[in-house]
Amino acid sequence: MRALSAFVSLDVSSSPFPLSFLDRTLNIGKHSHSLRLLPLLDRDQFAMDISVGEKPIVSDDSTASVSARGGSAGKDTIQHVELVEPTNRAAEKRLIRKCDLHVIPVVTLLFSLAFLDRINIGNARLQGLEKDLHMKGQDYNIALFVFFIPYILFEVPSNILLRKVAPSTWLSSTMVLWGIVTVCMGTTKSYTGLVVCRFFLGVFEAGFFPGCTYLISMYYPRYELQWRFNLFFCAAILAGAWSGLLAYALANMAGIGGYDGWRWIFIIEGLVTIIFAIGSWFFIVDWPETSKFLTAEERQLLLRRLSDDAGEAKMDRFDSKAKRRAFGDWKIYVGVLMYLGVVTTGYSTSFFIPTILNELGWTALHAQIMSIPVYIVGTIVCLISALLTDRLRHRYAFTIIGITVASIGYIILLAQESVSVGVRYFAVYIVVAGCYITQPITLVWLSNNMGGHYKRSISAAVQIGLGNSGGIIASNIYITNQKPKYPVGYGVSLGLLWVCAIACTSLFVGLRIENKKRDRGERNYRLNLPKDEVENLGDDHPSFRFTY
Repeated sequence: MRALSAFVSLDVSSSPFPLSFLDRTLNIGKHSHSLRLLPLLDRDQFAMDISVGEKPIVSDDSTASVSARGGSAGKDTIQHVELVEPTNRAAEKRLIRKCDLHVIPVVTLLFSLAFLDRINIGNARLQGLEKDLHMKGQDYNIALFVFFIPYILFEVPSNILLRKVAPSTWLSSTMVLWGIVTVCMGTTKSYTGLVVCRFFLGVFEAGFFPGCTYLISMYYPRYELQWRFNLFFCAAILAGAWSGLLAYALANMAGIGGYDGWRWIFIIEGLVTIIFAIGSWFFIVDWPETSKFLTAEERQLLLRRLSDDAGEAKMDRFDSKAKRRAFGDWKIYVGVLMYLGVVTTGYSTSFFIPTILNELGWTALHAQIMSIPVYIVGTIVCLISALLTDRLRHRYAFTIIGITVASIGYIILLAQESVSVGVRYFAVYIVVAGCYITQPITLVWLSNNMGGHYKRSISAAVQIGLGNSGGIIASNIYITNQKPKYPVGYGVSLGLLWVCAIACTSLFVGLRIENKKRDRGERNYRLNLPKDEVENLGDDHPSFRFTY
C-alpha cells in the first residue's frame, strides 16, 4: 500500500490532552487511519499530511475527527505524523467480537473452577473437616497459609515458561495436576496429608491466574482491557456465591463409599476440574501471532491494533538488559503493594464469609445461602466499575472509591457490638463491593503501563505472586479464639486497604511526573543507545506514555 498524504489543519488549543504522546485516529469515511504524533513548535495547531498517491483523501469540505488515547493535563504540539494504513471499522468490530467469544469465556470458566478449588476448604470446614482430621487451634489457618508459599514462588518462573510454550498446553496441563491434588485432599486421612495437598495445590495453581491475566492483556488495547478482564475476574466472585450451595449439596453424599460429606466436596470438585481441564486444551487460545481462530487478515489487523496501542514500546527479547529493566522497575513493586493491600480483603471474604455469617447466629446452610447475594452484588459492582473506568479512561479515582467503600464496612464490623445483625450483614456487602471495585483495577492499571511481551509477563507474575502475600496475611489474622468479633482480622484488613490507597496514589503521582518529563524530552537520551537496545526498551521508550 502506498503512503497516504493530504493536509489537514485542526485547532487543538482546547484539548485537555498533551499531544506529544497521544495515539490519534483520523476517521474518514468508512476507514480509521492510525496516526503517531510527535512534538512541534506550534502549541495550538497541528497538520497531517495524508494522501493516496497523487489524490488527496481529505479536501476542504471533508470532516475529520481526532480521538485521544491517554490522560494527563497540558498541551503540546505536533511535528510529524507517521503513517497510517486505513482500518475498516466494520472489520475491526468483527475482530473484537471474535476475540471476545474465543478468548474470554473459556478462561473465565476455568478460573471459576480454579478459585472454587482454592476456597472450597472454607465450606469443608463447616461440614466437619476440622473434627475428622483432629485439627485444633490455628491448624486451619496453617492449612490456608501453606498454599501461598509455592503460589508466590512459582508465579514468575511459570509466566516466563508460558511465553515459550503454547498457553493452551501450559494452562490445561497445570489445571489437570491441581485437579488431581484436589481429589487427594478428599481422600487424605490426616492433617499432615491436608497440608501437603494444600502445598502442591499452590505449586500447580501458581501460573494459572497470572498466565490468564497475561494472555488476555495480549489481545486487547489498553482501554478495551478492563471490561474484559473484569468479566474474567468475576468468575472468582461468582465462585464464592455458588460454592456454598454446591458444597452443601455435595455434603449430602455423606456415607457414600464410606466417605464423609466434606470429602465429597473435594473429590467431586477435583474430578470436574480434571474433566474440564482436558477439554480446555482444544479451546484455550494461543498467542495472537499464532492464534488459529483468526484468519490471516484478522491476525494482521489484531497485531496492527496492538502495535498502534503500544507504539514503539517493545520488549521481545529477554536479555540481561531487559531483565534489569523489568525487575528494576519501581512501578511493579508499587503495584505489588497495591495488590497486596486489597487482596487481603479478597481472600478474607472468600475464606471466612461462611464462618462470619455462621457466627451471626445462622446455621451453616443459612449462612451459605445468605452469602450468595453478597457475591452477586460484588459482581454487579465489579462490572459497572469496569465499564466506567474504560469509558472515562481513568483508573486511580476508582481504586480510591473502592477502598473508601470497603473501609466503611470494616469500621462497622469493628464496632459490631453497637449495631444489629442486619447492619453487620450490610457491612459484609460493602466490604465485598469495595474490594471488587479496586482489586481488578490494580491489576489492569499496572498492565496498562507495561510495554512489551516480556515486561508484561514479568509484571503480572511479580505483582500477583508477591501481592498474594496478602493471602498469607488473610490466613492468619482471623484468630479462632477471637471469634465472632475478629478485631485483629478486621483491623489489619482495614489498615492494608490504606496501604493500597497510598501505593495507588504513589503510582498516580509517579506516572504524571514521568509523563511530563517525557513531554519535555528528558528521556530522549535513551534514543542514543544501540539500536537493538532501543528496539527492546519496553515502556522505557521515550515515546511511551503512561495511563492513570
